[in-house]
Amino acid sequence: MSLHPNEVLLAPVVSEKSYSLINDNKYSFRVHPDAHKTQVRQAVEELFDVKVQKVNIVKVQAKPKRRGMFQGSRPGWKKAIVQLAEGQTIEIFEGAQV
Repeated sequence: MSLHPNEVLLAPVVSEKSYSLINDNKYSFRVHPDAHKTQVRQAVEELFDVKVQKVNIVKVQAKPKRRGMFQGSRPGWKKAIVQLAEGQTIEIFEGAQV
């Protein structure tokens, strides 16, 4: 499946853990469920003009939720952790250091 780079990266992951990974030059993104490592690498390199060294993909499992007698589940999603080459940064993460 061919995806445009804007369709591959959905949003940056905003969490305490993801901001602590920035010190190791790793950035986390929520990605399209059908995207694979090569598409994520190409999308990050094209959109942010950086050199990607490594990409890890994680499937975040759906969580069961319950409110009273009604049961349901939160949807699962796909996360990509992208490691950039030494000396490279992504500016959207710069102002929010933990």
